[in-house]
Amino acid sequence: MNRIPLVDLKAAHEEVADEVRAGFARVLAHTAFVGGEEVRAFEREYAAFGGVEHCVGVANGTDAVELALRAVGVGPGDEVVVPANTFIATAGAVARIGARPVLADCLPDSLLLDPEAALAAVGPATRAVVPVHLYGQLADVGALAGRLPDRVRIVEDAAQCQGATRDGRTPGSGHIAATSFYPGKNLGAYGDAGAVLTDDEDTAGLVRAVANHGGVAKYRHDVPGFNSRLDGLQAVVLRAKLARLAAGNAARRAAAARYDTLLAPLAERGRAVLPVTEPGNVHVWHLYVVQVTGADRDTVVGKLNAEGIGAGVHYPDPVHLTPAYRHLGHARGDFPHAERAAARMLSLPLYPQITPDQQRRVVDVLAHALTG
Repeated sequence: MNRIPLVDLKAAHEEVADEVRAGFARVLAHTAFVGGEEVRAFEREYAAFGGVEHCVGVANGTDAVELALRAVGVGPGDEVVVPANTFIATAGAVARIGARPVLADCLPDSLLLDPEAALAAVGPATRAVVPVHLYGQLADVGALAGRLPDRVRIVEDAAQCQGATRDGRTPGSGHIAATSFYPGKNLGAYGDAGAVLTDDEDTAGLVRAVANHGGVAKYRHDVPGFNSRLDGLQAVVLRAKLARLAAGNAARRAAAARYDTLLAPLAERGRAVLPVTEPGNVHVWHLYVVQVTGADRDTVVGKLNAEGIGAGVHYPDPVHLTPAYRHLGHARGDFPHAERAAARMLSLPLYPQITPDQQRRVVDVLAHALTG
């Protein structure tokens, strides 16, 4: 069977294998396993790529969100507004601080955080709002900026949008952002890794200290902290892949445009709802998410998988319908846009190396699953 994976990590590795091998040798020769020059070089290079002054490498994306929240003053008992339509880690980072996630619905078309719903969710205990830049495009941070009380900070969850912009701005510019370099991301490590992005030097210094047991030097503990550091081997991988990220994102955009064309007949017949790019966004297509109509989504995914098509679901349950956050007290119907999307959406294979022939096969199998 000609299998088409959701993400082709093997193809991505083959492009950088020689550089990674040489970089690993450098790290091993210098025994720079935690921190070191490879990490410092990657931080400089990714800050320049992302259009921010500072990048602080950390252990994973969830830690990055938590560290960014801590850096803007979120603590136990505070409230943080997050989308109902997001990966669970966004809410998890809030809960790990001892703060309370307060949920807001997504927009019905782009499925990004609804700015008006987020503003309506702000209360006396709110300390931050976390717009999640989902699937590869930026949420409307501009609709939040200037309309929040001074005590409420914007912390961007940019785990899925390395290289994306909105109206020319990048995540973290003017605010603070967290990102993930989980292997399947547009910029993926060979394990867990993440970063915090900001233009503010003091904020970057605080993040670096908290992530290093509370200080920037050994046995110096200026603030309460924990251990969340990027290691040298992951930095080698990220540097090699970063050099190819812009080209990879361009290939993703081309593949997404092909899907748009191939899927247009299904959309015209009302069998599928195609993804929407919001005005001003330069999308990097971390995921290509369609919504199926007139058929059971899980059945459709099963048919795709049975034919070797690596379709997935991001995400099957909104945050409020997961057992972990039942205590927030919400019921089905509280966030209708997120709930409707969760029941209908599926992600099609998309990666820089995908071929037009592979995409045509994906769409042919999907059409059969929807109409057969």
